[in-house]
Formats: sequence, C-alpha cells, structure tokens
Amino acid sequence: MHTKSIKKICAGLLLALALWLAPTEAEAHRVNLFAYVEGGVVYTESYFSDGQPVVNGQIQVTDGSGHELLAGETDAAGLFEFPLPEGQTLTILLKATMGHRAKFLLPQPEDRK
Repeated sequence: MHTKSIKKICAGLLLALALWLAPTEAEAHRVNLFAYVEGGVVYTESYFSDGQPVVNGQIQVTDGSGHELLAGETDAAGLFEFPLPEGQTLTILLKATMGHRAKFLLPQPEDRK
C-alpha cells in the first residue's frame, strides 16, 4: 500500500473515532419539566439533564381543549408558578434554549371534578 493511502485511512479512522466519542447536543442538554399542586398553586421546576436550571424558559399552559390559559417565563432557578385554574386538566409546555421542549400533563384533581 502507498504511504498516501495509509495516511488517508488513518485520518478517516481518527475522524470517525472523534465523532463517535463526541457527545451530542441531545445528550448534553435534555430538558426536564416537573409540576405539582400545593395550596391552590401550581409549581413548576425546569432543568437540564446536567442539573442546571432552565433560565428564562417559555412556559405555556393550555386546557384540555388546547386553549391557552396563561404564559410566562421561568426564573433564575428554573421555577414558575401560577394559581390553579378550577376543574381542568392542564398541559404545561416548556420551550428552552436551542429548541429543547418538555411537556407535563397535570390531570384534574379527583376531589375537584
């Protein structure tokens, strides 16, 4: 084999290995959204897979029919809260940086039906 051919093969193998070992954006920045109700208030927590909060993430809250009830933004700790609307199942959508999204379905509480 020629020296140039061997160098091309080695360069190709090194490039393939580097791409295989490099983390992808999806792995490095998966976004999580959690919500719970306490005392008539819905609390949300938004964070990336590395534990960093989602700062200034866009929150959209819709009812069971898909109508927007409210919108807001997460704070520096990745938190957002709002009063619990009466008798509705809620869908909470988070839009974070670089197109990352998460959705949380908050069912209507049994005692409020």
